[in-house]
Amino acid sequence: MRRAQILGTGLYAPERVVPNAYFDELYGEDVSSFLVERRNIRERRYADDDQATSDLVVEAAREALRQSGTAPEALDLIVVATDTPDYLSPSTAAIVQHKLGATGAGTFDLNTACAGFVTALDVANKYVAADDPERPQYRRVLVAGAYLMSRFIDYRQKNTASLFADGAGAVVLGPTDEGGVLASDLETRGEFAEYMGIYVGGAAAPANAERVEAQEHLLQFRQKFPREFNREAWSAVGRRLAERVGVSVDDVDHWVFTQINVESIGEAMEALGQPMDKAVLVMDRFGYTGSACVPMALADADQKGRFRPGDLVFLIASGGGAAIAGLALRWGTSD
Repeated sequence: MRRAQILGTGLYAPERVVPNAYFDELYGEDVSSFLVERRNIRERRYADDDQATSDLVVEAAREALRQSGTAPEALDLIVVATDTPDYLSPSTAAIVQHKLGATGAGTFDLNTACAGFVTALDVANKYVAADDPERPQYRRVLVAGAYLMSRFIDYRQKNTASLFADGAGAVVLGPTDEGGVLASDLETRGEFAEYMGIYVGGAAAPANAERVEAQEHLLQFRQKFPREFNREAWSAVGRRLAERVGVSVDDVDHWVFTQINVESIGEAMEALGQPMDKAVLVMDRFGYTGSACVPMALADADQKGRFRPGDLVFLIASGGGAAIAGLALRWGTSD
């Protein structure tokens, strides 16, 4: 069965480092202790004023292309998952295509908030899987997750403002007849759509001077998600993926979750009966990078040699909407 496999990974974290001490000073109290002990965040990165989301993607993409030995012009498709696009229209992926010089690639954006990259990886896999092996169209596909939420932080919300950061992660995919993407699981609970998001700037609430003056165009947390939401949703996805692959959750070598809350990750791992050392964690250095956090964690673990050929890796992400996405893949490449 034809599937997509990861041929190369890349991540980009902007140069500007923002330590927890910044928020201690901003709020005049000890914010750092909570961030370290309860969120596993010590610092995060913010993009420069002249950087756009597409710039972050390009940097991560160049590393993934280099690692996979792929020239930009060899790309057949570019999919960018983000909920902080350069513009409402045109797509950020089109801008990335031009900046990379990927002249032969089709492009589109995908937005399922922080579940975006895992969803995009599933979509890209289906392009590869449905391709005609005799006359292939999708031999090399770039999938990226990007986040530039520092432009939308509401610093009046001190309980959440210190979590968010900027970054991008990318992978290059190619076809394989064994291994690669094994199964996926997508779910949406639309009843949570009004709980958190950026609600100004679209057709339902166009940006205007009054809304911007009131800072309504910034990220809003309108209601709290249930405390058990991530634990229950992530562990349920993990079990369903294992069933679809035909393995036990004990057979999973690495778990990569949305990197927003180390406590939620710990609770999900406990619910799955898995040791915490199987979870990939990067929020200590990068903060919470939304759509980018899963590919950044993948690339970071890959660069450190944590993944070995044949390892079973589960990616599980959730975000506003509420969108939940899971994907199982067998690590390693073949010609």
